[in-house]
Amino acid sequence: MKGENDAVPSGDGRRMLDGDELGLLLLLQLKEGQGHGYDLIKDLKTRSGGNYIPSSGIVYPRLAMLVEARYVTVETKGKRRAYQLTAAGAEFLMEHLEEAHGVRARIEALRYRGSSVAAGPVGRAMQNLKTALGQKLAGEPDKDLLLAVAEIIDQAVHKIERL
Repeated sequence: MKGENDAVPSGDGRRMLDGDELGLLLLLQLKEGQGHGYDLIKDLKTRSGGNYIPSSGIVYPRLAMLVEARYVTVETKGKRRAYQLTAAGAEFLMEHLEEAHGVRARIEALRYRGSSVAAGPVGRAMQNLKTALGQKLAGEPDKDLLLAVAEIIDQAVHKIERL
C-alpha cells in the first residue's frame, strides 16, 4: 500500500476497480460537486449503463479512507453524509488526473456492453459462474474459501485479458 500522501489508500479485494481506481473516481466525482454516497453510486450506475453498481459496502469504506487521508471532508446531516473535496484532495487528483479520466472512460465504456455477451456460450458460462458462486458462498463462507474463489476468478480474468 502506498503512503497516505502518495496515493489513495487501496483495499485488499480484487474487483472491477481496485481501491486506488475507485478512490480516484470518487475524487473526480466530488470535484464535480456530487456529495452524497448514494448519489456517487447512482452516478456510476448511470455512467456504466447499469453494468457497474458498486455496493455501499465498497464505496463508504473507500470514502472513509479518503477522509482519513484528508482528501475529503464529511458532514453528517441526519442519516445522510455529504462529502466534499479538500484542497489536498484536489491537488492529489490533479496529479493523477489522466489516470482518473482513464478509469472513468473504462466505466463509461461498460454502457455499450451487453446484448452480444448475454447470448451464446459466454452468457451461459457467466450464468453458470453466478450460480456456482451463489451456491458455494451461501451463508457465511470462511476467509480461506473467499480467497481461493477470488484467486480462481483473478486467474480467469488474467487468461481472458491475454487472449
